[in-house]
Amino acid sequence: MRIVADENIPLLDGFFASFGDIIRMPGRAIDRAAVSDADVLLVRSVTRVSAELLAGTPVRFVGTCTIGTDHLDLAGLAAAGVRVASAPGCNARGVVEYVLSCLLTLAERTGESWWGKTVGVVGVGEVGNRLITTLEALGVRCLRCDPPRADAGERGLIDIDQLLAEADVISCHVPLTSEGAYPTSHLFDEQRLQALKKGAWFINSSRGPVIDNLALARVLSQRPDLQVALDVWEYEPEVSPALAALCALATPHIAGYSLDGKLRGTAQIYAALCDFAGEPVAVRLEALAPNAGEATWQVNPEVCADWLLARALRWVYDVRDDDARMRHMLRTAADESQRRAGFDQLRKMYPLRRETGLLAFAGSDVLPVNVQNVLLAAGFTLS
Repeated sequence: MRIVADENIPLLDGFFASFGDIIRMPGRAIDRAAVSDADVLLVRSVTRVSAELLAGTPVRFVGTCTIGTDHLDLAGLAAAGVRVASAPGCNARGVVEYVLSCLLTLAERTGESWWGKTVGVVGVGEVGNRLITTLEALGVRCLRCDPPRADAGERGLIDIDQLLAEADVISCHVPLTSEGAYPTSHLFDEQRLQALKKGAWFINSSRGPVIDNLALARVLSQRPDLQVALDVWEYEPEVSPALAALCALATPHIAGYSLDGKLRGTAQIYAALCDFAGEPVAVRLEALAPNAGEATWQVNPEVCADWLLARALRWVYDVRDDDARMRHMLRTAADESQRRAGFDQLRKMYPLRRETGLLAFAGSDVLPVNVQNVLLAAGFTLS
Protein backbone atom coordinates (compact mmCIF):
# COMPACT_ATOMS: atom_id res chain seq x y z
CA MET A 1 0.00 0.00 0.00
CA ARG A 2 1.29 3.46 -0.90
CA ILE A 3 0.28 6.34 1.41
CA VAL A 4 0.62 10.03 0.53
CA ALA A 5 0.38 12.18 3.67
CA ASP A 6 0.58 15.79 4.78
CA GLU A 7 3.98 16.18 6.43
CA ASN A 8 2.39 17.96 9.41
CA ILE A 9 0.52 14.85 10.57
CA PRO A 10 2.34 13.48 13.64
CA LEU A 11 3.17 9.84 14.37
CA LEU A 12 2.74 8.77 10.75
CA ASP A 13 5.30 5.99 11.06
CA GLY A 14 4.03 4.82 14.42
CA PHE A 15 0.47 4.39 13.17
CA PHE A 16 0.74 3.72 9.44
CA ALA A 17 4.15 2.12 8.69
CA SER A 18 2.63 -1.36 8.83
CA PHE A 19 0.34 -0.51 5.91
CA GLY A 20 3.16 0.26 3.49
CA ASP A 21 5.27 3.11 2.13
CA ILE A 22 4.59 6.66 3.37
CA ILE A 23 5.34 9.68 1.19
CA ARG A 24 5.30 12.96 3.11
CA MET A 25 4.52 16.25 1.38
CA PRO A 26 3.50 19.81 2.23
CA GLY A 27 -0.28 19.79 2.31
CA ARG A 28 -0.68 22.53 -0.30
CA ALA A 29 1.67 20.69 -2.69
CA ILE A 30 -0.47 17.54 -2.94
CA ASP A 31 -1.72 17.39 -6.53
CA ARG A 32 -2.71 14.81 -9.16
CA ALA A 33 0.88 13.86 -9.83
CA ALA A 34 1.45 13.23 -6.11
CA VAL A 35 -1.48 10.81 -5.83
CA SER A 36 -1.16 9.17 -9.25
CA ASP A 37 -0.01 5.86 -7.78
CA ALA A 38 -1.27 6.26 -4.18
CA ASP A 39 -3.76 3.96 -2.47
CA VAL A 40 -4.39 6.17 0.57
CA LEU A 41 -4.38 9.94 1.01
CA LEU A 42 -4.01 11.49 4.48
CA VAL A 43 -4.51 15.25 4.76
CA ARG A 44 -5.20 18.16 7.05
CA SER A 45 -7.37 21.19 6.33
CA VAL A 46 -5.12 22.91 3.76
CA THR A 47 -5.48 20.22 1.08
CA ARG A 48 -8.58 20.39 -1.09
CA VAL A 49 -9.57 16.89 -2.16
CA SER A 50 -12.08 16.47 -4.98
CA ALA A 51 -13.21 13.59 -7.15
CA GLU A 52 -11.35 15.26 -10.02
CA LEU A 53 -8.09 15.22 -8.05
CA LEU A 54 -8.37 11.46 -7.54
CA ALA A 55 -9.92 10.48 -10.88
CA GLY A 56 -7.91 7.70 -12.49
CA THR A 57 -5.80 7.08 -9.38
CA PRO A 58 -5.84 4.00 -7.12
CA VAL A 59 -6.87 6.10 -4.09
CA ARG A 60 -9.88 4.58 -2.37
CA PHE A 61 -9.42 5.98 1.14
CA VAL A 62 -9.06 9.63 2.16
CA GLY A 63 -8.55 10.51 5.80
CA THR A 64 -8.46 14.06 7.14
CA CYS A 65 -6.92 14.34 10.61
CA THR A 66 -9.18 17.29 11.39
CA ILE A 67 -12.69 17.97 12.65
CA GLY A 68 -13.78 19.90 9.55
CA THR A 69 -14.50 18.43 6.12
CA ASP A 70 -15.23 21.56 4.08
CA HIS A 71 -11.99 20.98 2.16
CA LEU A 72 -13.31 17.63 0.93
CA ASP A 73 -15.78 17.06 -1.93
CA LEU A 74 -17.82 14.61 0.11
CA ALA A 75 -20.54 14.02 -2.48
CA GLY A 76 -18.11 13.63 -5.36
CA LEU A 77 -15.82 11.31 -3.43
CA ALA A 78 -18.74 9.15 -2.32
CA ALA A 79 -20.00 8.90 -5.89
CA ALA A 80 -16.51 7.84 -6.98
CA GLY A 81 -16.47 5.06 -4.39
CA VAL A 82 -13.82 6.66 -2.19
CA ARG A 83 -14.14 6.09 1.56
CA VAL A 84 -13.72 9.31 3.55
CA ALA A 85 -12.92 9.55 7.25
CA SER A 86 -12.52 12.58 9.50
CA ALA A 87 -11.61 13.04 13.16
CA PRO A 88 -14.58 14.73 14.87
CA GLY A 89 -13.75 16.22 18.23
CA CYS A 90 -10.02 15.53 18.03
CA ASN A 91 -8.92 19.13 18.62
CA ALA A 92 -11.96 20.41 20.50
CA ARG A 93 -10.04 20.74 23.78
CA GLY A 94 -7.30 22.77 22.11
CA VAL A 95 -9.84 25.18 20.65
CA VAL A 96 -11.51 25.59 24.04
CA GLU A 97 -8.14 26.49 25.55
CA TYR A 98 -7.51 28.94 22.71
CA VAL A 99 -10.80 30.70 23.47
CA LEU A 100 -10.05 30.77 27.20
CA SER A 101 -6.65 32.35 26.50
CA CYS A 102 -8.31 34.94 24.28
CA LEU A 103 -10.75 35.76 27.08
CA LEU A 104 -7.90 36.17 29.57
CA THR A 105 -5.96 38.46 27.23
CA LEU A 106 -8.91 40.61 26.20
CA ALA A 107 -9.90 40.98 29.85
CA GLU A 108 -6.41 42.25 30.71
CA ARG A 109 -6.34 44.69 27.82
CA THR A 110 -9.79 46.13 28.47
CA GLY A 111 -9.64 46.02 32.25
CA GLU A 112 -12.87 44.01 32.30
CA SER A 113 -13.60 40.68 33.94
CA TRP A 114 -14.51 37.87 31.57
CA TRP A 115 -16.20 35.87 34.32
CA GLY A 116 -19.23 38.13 34.39
CA LYS A 117 -19.75 38.40 30.64
CA THR A 118 -22.43 36.61 28.62
CA VAL A 119 -20.81 34.43 25.96
CA GLY A 120 -22.74 33.64 22.81
CA VAL A 121 -21.60 30.45 21.07
CA VAL A 122 -22.51 30.16 17.39
CA GLY A 123 -22.41 26.49 16.40
CA VAL A 124 -22.88 23.94 19.19
CA GLY A 125 -21.27 20.84 17.72
CA GLU A 126 -18.21 19.08 19.09
CA VAL A 127 -16.24 22.26 19.82
CA GLY A 128 -19.08 24.60 20.71
CA ASN A 129 -20.58 22.14 23.18
CA ARG A 130 -17.22 21.54 24.82
CA LEU A 131 -16.69 25.29 25.18
CA ILE A 132 -20.14 25.81 26.68
CA THR A 133 -19.67 22.95 29.14
CA THR A 134 -16.34 24.40 30.30
CA LEU A 135 -17.56 27.99 30.59
CA GLU A 136 -20.76 27.07 32.42
CA ALA A 137 -18.80 24.90 34.83
CA LEU A 138 -16.73 28.03 35.54
CA GLY A 139 -19.91 30.01 36.21
CA VAL A 140 -20.08 31.90 32.91
CA ARG A 141 -23.50 32.48 31.34
CA CYS A 142 -23.72 31.12 27.78
CA LEU A 143 -26.16 31.59 24.91
CA ARG A 144 -26.49 28.96 22.18
CA CYS A 145 -27.15 29.54 18.48
CA ASP A 146 -27.36 26.72 15.95
CA PRO A 147 -30.14 27.03 13.33
CA PRO A 148 -29.95 23.43 12.00
CA ARG A 149 -30.29 22.05 15.53
CA ALA A 150 -33.07 24.51 16.35
CA ASP A 151 -35.05 23.47 13.27
CA ALA A 152 -34.55 19.84 14.28
CA GLY A 153 -36.33 20.59 17.56
CA GLU A 154 -33.39 20.99 19.94
CA ARG A 155 -34.30 23.22 22.87
CA GLY A 156 -32.38 26.06 24.48
CA LEU A 157 -31.26 27.71 21.24
CA ILE A 158 -31.80 31.29 20.09
CA ASP A 159 -31.51 32.92 16.69
CA ILE A 160 -28.41 34.80 15.66
CA ASP A 161 -29.95 38.27 15.83
CA GLN A 162 -31.04 37.75 19.44
CA LEU A 163 -27.57 36.46 20.25
CA LEU A 164 -25.98 39.56 18.71
CA ALA A 165 -28.23 41.76 20.82
CA GLU A 166 -27.50 39.99 24.12
CA ALA A 167 -23.97 38.56 23.98
CA ASP A 168 -20.95 40.44 25.32
CA VAL A 169 -18.67 37.86 23.73
CA ILE A 170 -19.25 35.83 20.58
CA SER A 171 -17.28 32.69 19.82
CA CYS A 172 -17.84 31.13 16.41
CA HIS A 173 -17.64 27.34 15.84
CA VAL A 174 -19.58 26.59 12.66
CA PRO A 175 -18.53 24.53 9.62
CA LEU A 176 -18.08 26.35 6.33
CA THR A 177 -20.96 25.82 3.91
CA SER A 178 -21.97 27.91 0.91
CA GLU A 179 -25.05 25.98 -0.19
CA GLY A 180 -28.04 24.25 1.34
CA ALA A 181 -30.50 25.51 3.91
CA TYR A 182 -27.87 26.83 6.33
CA PRO A 183 -25.03 28.56 4.46
CA THR A 184 -22.35 29.95 6.75
CA SER A 185 -20.16 31.71 4.18
CA HIS A 186 -20.31 35.40 5.18
CA LEU A 187 -22.67 34.49 8.00
CA PHE A 188 -21.27 37.61 9.63
CA ASP A 189 -21.73 40.25 6.96
CA GLU A 190 -21.41 43.99 7.47
CA GLN A 191 -24.94 44.34 8.84
CA ARG A 192 -24.43 41.69 11.51
CA LEU A 193 -20.97 42.98 12.40
CA GLN A 194 -22.42 46.46 12.91
CA ALA A 195 -25.08 44.89 15.14
CA LEU A 196 -22.49 43.73 17.69
CA LYS A 197 -23.00 45.26 21.13
CA LYS A 198 -20.86 48.21 22.10
CA GLY A 199 -17.56 46.89 23.42
CA ALA A 200 -18.27 43.34 22.26
CA TRP A 201 -15.52 40.73 21.93
CA PHE A 202 -15.64 38.51 18.83
CA ILE A 203 -13.53 35.34 18.50
CA ASN A 204 -13.50 33.31 15.29
CA SER A 205 -11.67 29.97 15.33
CA SER A 206 -13.92 28.14 12.86
CA ARG A 207 -13.37 29.04 9.19
CA GLY A 208 -12.21 32.34 7.70
CA PRO A 209 -15.02 32.97 5.18
CA VAL A 210 -17.64 32.72 7.94
CA ILE A 211 -16.81 36.43 8.39
CA ASP A 212 -16.76 38.83 5.44
CA ASN A 213 -13.20 40.01 6.01
CA LEU A 214 -13.51 43.14 3.85
CA ALA A 215 -16.63 44.14 5.77
CA LEU A 216 -14.88 43.39 9.06
CA ALA A 217 -12.04 45.74 8.15
CA ARG A 218 -14.53 48.52 7.40
CA VAL A 219 -16.44 47.93 10.64
CA LEU A 220 -13.32 47.83 12.81
CA SER A 221 -12.03 51.05 11.27
CA GLN A 222 -15.30 52.68 12.36
CA ARG A 223 -15.73 50.94 15.72
CA PRO A 224 -12.59 50.84 17.87
CA ASP A 225 -14.79 49.65 20.74
CA LEU A 226 -14.86 46.13 19.29
CA GLN A 227 -12.23 43.56 20.28
CA VAL A 228 -11.75 40.89 17.60
CA ALA A 229 -9.57 37.78 17.75
CA LEU A 230 -9.10 36.01 14.41
CA ASP A 231 -7.44 32.65 14.08
CA VAL A 232 -8.87 32.01 10.61
CA TRP A 233 -8.83 34.27 7.55
CA GLU A 234 -11.01 34.43 4.48
CA TYR A 235 -8.16 34.24 1.99
CA GLU A 236 -5.60 32.24 3.95
CA PRO A 237 -2.74 31.57 3.67
CA GLU A 238 -2.89 35.21 2.55
CA VAL A 239 -3.60 37.49 5.50
CA SER A 240 -4.32 41.18 5.12
CA PRO A 241 -1.79 43.10 7.25
CA ALA A 242 -4.31 45.94 7.45
CA LEU A 243 -7.02 43.69 8.90
CA ALA A 244 -4.59 42.01 11.28
CA ALA A 245 -3.56 45.45 12.56
CA LEU A 246 -7.20 46.20 13.39
CA CYS A 247 -7.64 42.93 15.30
CA ALA A 248 -6.87 42.64 18.99
CA LEU A 249 -5.41 39.17 18.39
CA ALA A 250 -4.25 37.60 15.12
CA THR A 251 -3.08 33.99 14.86
CA PRO A 252 -2.33 31.60 11.94
CA HIS A 253 -5.14 29.00 12.11
CA ILE A 254 -3.69 27.22 15.12
CA ALA A 255 -6.55 27.31 17.65
CA GLY A 256 -6.72 23.53 17.76
CA TYR A 257 -3.00 22.94 17.22
CA SER A 258 -2.27 21.27 20.53
CA LEU A 259 -0.08 18.21 20.14
CA ASP A 260 -2.71 16.15 21.92
CA GLY A 261 -5.39 17.19 19.43
CA LYS A 262 -3.16 16.29 16.49
CA LEU A 263 -2.31 12.93 18.03
CA ARG A 264 -5.98 12.11 18.59
CA GLY A 265 -6.69 13.02 14.97
CA THR A 266 -3.99 10.66 13.71
CA ALA A 267 -5.24 7.87 15.96
CA GLN A 268 -8.83 8.30 14.77
CA ILE A 269 -7.84 8.12 11.12
CA TYR A 270 -5.63 5.11 11.79
CA ALA A 271 -8.63 3.32 13.33
CA ALA A 272 -10.76 4.27 10.32
CA LEU A 273 -8.13 2.92 7.90
CA CYS A 274 -7.94 -0.33 9.89
CA ASP A 275 -11.71 -0.65 9.53
CA PHE A 276 -11.51 0.06 5.79
CA ALA A 277 -8.72 -2.49 5.29
CA GLY A 278 -10.35 -5.10 7.53
CA GLU A 279 -7.38 -5.04 9.89
CA PRO A 280 -7.46 -5.06 13.71
CA VAL A 281 -6.49 -1.91 15.58
CA ALA A 282 -3.03 -2.93 16.73
CA VAL A 283 -1.54 0.42 17.76
CA ARG A 284 -2.79 2.50 20.68
CA LEU A 285 -2.18 6.21 21.17
CA GLU A 286 -1.22 5.64 24.79
CA ALA A 287 1.81 3.66 23.64
CA LEU A 288 3.05 6.38 21.29
CA ALA A 289 2.17 9.69 22.95
CA PRO A 290 5.24 11.55 24.23
CA ASN A 291 5.67 12.76 27.80
CA ALA A 292 7.14 16.11 26.78
CA GLY A 293 5.15 18.98 28.21
CA GLU A 294 3.70 17.12 31.17
CA ALA A 295 4.13 18.82 34.54
CA THR A 296 3.05 18.81 38.17
CA TRP A 297 2.53 21.98 40.22
CA GLN A 298 2.69 22.32 43.98
CA VAL A 299 0.42 25.19 45.02
CA ASN A 300 -0.21 27.08 48.24
CA PRO A 301 -3.62 26.12 49.69
CA GLU A 302 -4.34 29.81 50.32
CA VAL A 303 -4.09 30.72 46.63
CA CYS A 304 -6.92 32.67 45.00
CA ALA A 305 -8.95 30.58 42.53
CA ASP A 306 -9.11 33.09 39.67
CA TRP A 307 -5.41 33.96 39.99
CA LEU A 308 -4.42 30.28 39.93
CA LEU A 309 -6.70 29.54 36.97
CA ALA A 310 -5.22 32.40 34.95
CA ARG A 311 -1.63 31.35 35.71
CA ALA A 312 -2.33 27.69 34.96
CA LEU A 313 -4.12 28.40 31.69
CA ARG A 314 -1.28 30.68 30.62
CA TRP A 315 1.26 27.98 31.43
CA VAL A 316 -0.56 25.53 29.17
CA TYR A 317 -1.25 27.97 26.35
CA ASP A 318 -0.76 31.72 25.88
CA VAL A 319 -2.35 33.18 22.74
CA ARG A 320 -0.09 36.24 23.02
CA ASP A 321 2.85 34.12 21.84
CA ASP A 322 1.11 33.14 18.61
CA ASP A 323 -0.13 36.70 18.11
CA ALA A 324 3.42 38.03 18.45
CA ARG A 325 4.83 35.49 15.97
CA MET A 326 2.09 36.26 13.47
CA ARG A 327 2.60 40.03 13.67
CA HIS A 328 6.36 39.65 13.32
CA MET A 329 5.84 37.58 10.19
CA LEU A 330 3.44 40.11 8.67
CA ARG A 331 5.77 42.98 9.56
CA THR A 332 8.87 41.41 8.01
CA ALA A 333 7.35 39.73 4.94
CA ALA A 334 8.17 41.74 1.83
CA ASP A 335 5.13 40.81 -0.25
CA GLU A 336 2.09 38.55 -0.56
CA SER A 337 4.21 35.56 -1.55
CA GLN A 338 6.30 35.83 1.59
CA ARG A 339 3.20 36.30 3.74
CA ARG A 340 1.63 33.15 2.33
CA ALA A 341 4.84 31.18 2.90
CA GLY A 342 5.22 32.69 6.36
CA PHE A 343 1.69 31.69 7.34
CA ASP A 344 2.34 28.07 6.42
CA GLN A 345 5.75 28.13 8.10
CA LEU A 346 4.21 29.26 11.39
CA ARG A 347 1.96 26.22 11.25
CA LYS A 348 4.65 23.80 10.14
CA MET A 349 7.12 24.89 12.84
CA TYR A 350 4.53 25.24 15.58
CA PRO A 351 6.08 24.87 19.08
CA LEU A 352 5.17 22.15 21.54
CA ARG A 353 1.76 22.74 23.07
CA ARG A 354 -0.02 20.32 25.38
CA GLU A 355 -3.46 20.52 27.00
CA THR A 356 -4.77 21.18 30.50
CA GLY A 357 -5.04 17.49 31.33
CA LEU A 358 -1.23 17.23 31.20
CA LEU A 359 -0.83 19.68 34.11
CA ALA A 360 -1.52 18.12 37.51
CA PHE A 361 -1.67 19.81 40.90
CA ALA A 362 0.15 17.95 43.67
CA GLY A 363 -1.36 17.96 47.13
CA SER A 364 -4.58 19.34 45.70
CA ASP A 365 -6.59 17.68 48.47
CA VAL A 366 -5.63 20.57 50.77
CA LEU A 367 -6.92 23.20 48.33
CA PRO A 368 -10.28 24.79 49.15
CA VAL A 369 -13.18 23.04 47.44
CA ASN A 370 -13.96 26.08 45.29
CA VAL A 371 -10.40 26.11 43.96
CA GLN A 372 -10.51 22.38 43.23
CA ASN A 373 -13.80 22.82 41.39
CA VAL A 374 -12.43 25.64 39.23
CA LEU A 375 -9.37 23.60 38.25
CA LEU A 376 -11.46 20.55 37.41
CA ALA A 377 -13.90 22.63 35.40
CA ALA A 378 -11.02 23.99 33.32
CA GLY A 379 -9.78 20.46 32.59
CA PHE A 380 -6.77 20.21 34.91
CA THR A 381 -5.80 17.09 36.86
CA LEU A 382 -5.82 16.91 40.65
CA SER A 383 -3.41 14.46 42.24
